[in-house]
This record gives sequence, structure tokens and C-alpha cells, in this order.
Amino acid sequence: MFSLTQTSARQREIIEVVLSNGWDYMRGLLTLGKVDNPQIPPPEVLRNILVELGPFYVKLGQILSTRPDILSPSYIKVLTALQANVPPVCWAEIEELLLQELQQPLENVFETINHEPIAAGSIGQIHRGTLIKGTEVAIKIQRPGIDKIVAQDIALIQGIAELVSFTEFGQNYDIVKLTDEFAQAIKSELDFTQEGRYTERISRNLATGSWFDPKDLVVPQVYWEVSTKKILVLEWLNGQPILNADLSISPSRKSVEKRKQEITTLLFRAFFQQLYIDGFFHADPHPGNIFYLDDGRVAIIDCGMVGRLDPRTQQILTKLLLAIFDLDAQSCTQLTIELSESGQPVSLEKLKTDYERILRKYYDLSIAQLNFSEVVYEIIQIARQNKIKVPGNLGLYAKCLANLEGTARQFNPSVNLFDEIKPLMTDLFRRQLVGDTPLQTNLRTILDLKSIYLKTPRQIEILLNRLSSETLQWNLRLKELDPLRRSVDASANRLSFSIVLGSLIVGAAIISNGSKTQQLSTISVALFAAASLLGVWLLISILRSGRLK
Repeated sequence: MFSLTQTSARQREIIEVVLSNGWDYMRGLLTLGKVDNPQIPPPEVLRNILVELGPFYVKLGQILSTRPDILSPSYIKVLTALQANVPPVCWAEIEELLLQELQQPLENVFETINHEPIAAGSIGQIHRGTLIKGTEVAIKIQRPGIDKIVAQDIALIQGIAELVSFTEFGQNYDIVKLTDEFAQAIKSELDFTQEGRYTERISRNLATGSWFDPKDLVVPQVYWEVSTKKILVLEWLNGQPILNADLSISPSRKSVEKRKQEITTLLFRAFFQQLYIDGFFHADPHPGNIFYLDDGRVAIIDCGMVGRLDPRTQQILTKLLLAIFDLDAQSCTQLTIELSESGQPVSLEKLKTDYERILRKYYDLSIAQLNFSEVVYEIIQIARQNKIKVPGNLGLYAKCLANLEGTARQFNPSVNLFDEIKPLMTDLFRRQLVGDTPLQTNLRTILDLKSIYLKTPRQIEILLNRLSSETLQWNLRLKELDPLRRSVDASANRLSFSIVLGSLIVGAAIISNGSKTQQLSTISVALFAAASLLGVWLLISILRSGRLK
């Protein structure tokens, strides 16, 4: 539980940052004061708070940017561009960490290391170096002490999550589970061996591609012999970020426009293979993570953020891809329900109306003008607004598409997204129909048909027997029938109660009118009193139900 006796110095720092940025709700929560319904600060204020709180919270914001099923587009846009404003760590501290991790003098491993980092982030920084055998490498080194800071801050946000879990907001979003997911994601980024495994897996997947020539694409090699949980040594690739590349000196001697088109096609095909075939994808293809190399190849780097899609989700997303290009609100509605994890009743008509509303603005645009990733984000937002719980990995899917499309449009403004995707869609649907091994798929289909053929006569016989013996029963369950039944029961009970009440009043009146003895008068008064009490109770019951009108 969140306690001011634990990590109090850090908590005081958090409170000061929150107060200085004017987030009243969290101020009340952190000081255990009275709070209203949860309210997150405006996007810009949230960004400022995260940056001031340091690398852990910046990383948390970056992870939140992958969850459009939780946050609105304005927050996603601000958090996507979030970068840690952290100075690089001095060489003395980096050298000490290297010695601790490698357990040997640096000159036994590296011939040279540039003491000035070429990049610094919230988790680590990168230095250029040369291995003892002469291989140029990029050395990613974890910021000293960041693991302790992360552990401390995770404990804090988990404590806060426990407090928020008592609110309606916390229960609707299962805030404790959500916080645990974020904590696990951040912890995994502290283990550089995991990023190394991701890098190798993407490299293996892209080494075999039917949509592009694998020789045109490269993912840096991992040097495991000198890598640890806090050090990741990768192959050095000579080149420039894709938007800074000078294509006029291309080794292929092709025109700049033609080379841009070839690279754009290569990127779309490589990432669509990851998304729709491999099911394991680089989730952050922004311009800084795609390089144009001096030898004319394209490199994908920084594989620390990845996403996964199971085969069923891949199939649904493939159909959704076609539905978006067709601007088909009905199909989008059905496919969203198929993606849903909640199983809660949904208003299909409202969902379809919402999709028609957002797709209507694209009706007058050409396919070339369609912003595909924007539509995907809006679909996830509509699911959130309709309280449909979709898989969390769809956020990474949307982020990957948004970054890929944004990079492609900056690099090659004349890109036609539909022209890039159309040839791939045909192959994707073919794969869904027959698979990669048509013979195996056909054999499985024959076995399924055989099973149906053998079972059908027996099932028809059972059906006919039940019809002839009048034992056929249908089990139907209507979702809205139970509330209707309860309402009818309540109305019938009140009507019966009213009849009984009226009978008491009429009986009391008859007895009163003809009473000639003290006993009959007493009975009459008792009946009137009972009828009055029951009448008042019935009136109060009707008024409390709110259904007097």
C-alpha cells in the first residue's frame, strides 16, 4: 500500500512536481486528502510532469503512448513525441559499470572506445568503439543506478494504483493489472539481453522474405560474447537516418525519385511481413530507427520495443485492412466485436453509427489521401468509448503503422499507400485460404469434411427421432428478456396488491355502514388503518422506483 514512510524523499519530490504543475486531483491522492472523480491533467501538463519526474516516468509515458485503447488521441500524440531531457552520464561512471559487467580490463575487450556518447536516452546511452579483433561496434550501456530508481518508482506507482483501484475509474480500467503490465514492460527494457534476442529474431524473420529481396535490408548483428544485461554490443552500420540520407550518391546510380520509391516499397513490405505473417514486429519504426547505409542497403535498428500478434488476430486485422480501404462501417463493427476480449453486451447499432461517422469524412478523399494509421487509431478509440476491451497489443500495432506511414510520407511525399498495400493484400488472403503449405491445408480440409460426412447421418437420425417422439426442445436465451420479466412481475405484484388494498377498503366501508355493535366498529377501524398503512407503503414504493409518470 502507498505509504509516506517508504521512499519518502522520492515521494516528496513527486509531490513537489505535481503541485508545481497544478494537478489538484493527484495532489489530494498523494496526501491522502479528499478527492473527486479521477481526472488526468491536460496532455501538455502531463508531459511536463513526466519529463520533470525523470527517465522512469518518461519511459512510462512512452509506453502509455502505445495504448490508444486507454487514452484519447490528444494524449497519444503528445506522449508519442515524449523524449527524456537527460544529460549523458560522465565517462568515469560508464567505465566503472563496464568493468563491473565485463569482469576484466577494457583493453582486453575493446581496442578503442569513444568517451563521448553518440546518443543518450532515458535508459542508456550509446558509445562507438572497436573490438580487440578490429570490428567496429555500437555499445549500448545502461545508465548506472537506473535499475534502483526504476524499482523504487515502480513501488510508488503500484501503491498509487492500489488507491485508485477503489474508484470507479480504477475498476473500469483494472488499474492494478494495468500498472503491473507497465511495470513489467519497463523492467524488460532494463534487460539488454532481451533486446538482443528481439534483434536476432527480427533479423532471422527478415532474412527470408517473399515480398522483397532480403539482401536489401539489414538488422545489426549482436556480439553476445561481450554483451550482458546492462551492456549490448551491436554491429556498427555506416549510414545516415533515412530522412538525412543523400540518395544522389546511391551505389545503384538510379534517380533519386526512383530510389525513394524502391526504399518506400521495401519498408512497407518488410513491416507488413512482420505484422501479418511473422506476428512479431518492430513497433517503433520512426525516422531515427531507419538508416540508409553507405552501401545502398536499408537498416532497421533499436529493436527494444516489439509487438506480437497471434494468428487469429492477424486474420481479423487483415480483414480490417480491407474494410478500412472499402470504408465499410458494417465490417468494421463486426471485426471489432471479433477482436473484443470483454464479452460484455454491446449496442451494435451505436457502434456502426460511430464508424459511419468517422468514415464519412474520408468518403470524398482519394485512396492516396487516406491516412490509414489515423483510421486505425480512431477505430480503437471508438472501441474504448463503447467500453469494448480490445487486446492491448493493438496499441503497438497502431503505433507501428503510424510511425511507418509517417516516416514513409516524410521520406517520399508522393507515396500512394494503397498502391503499396494492394499487391500484398492479395497474397495475404491467399495465405489465409490455402496457407504456406497448400497440400497440408487441403489434407486438413479433407479430414474435416470426412468428419462432417460421418457425423451428419447420425445427427439427422437423432433430429428425426426427436421430432417423431415430440421430445425436441429448443434452448433459447434472450439477453433483454430477464429485465423485462422482472418488470412484468413487479407490475403484476403491484396490481394484485392494489386489488387486495381496494378490497380491504370496500370491506371496511361495508362493515362500517352496517355495523351495529362495538366489535364490528372495531373491525372496520382496523381494516381502514391496515388499508391506509398498506396504501402509504405502496405509494412510497412507487415513488422510490421513479416510475410514477
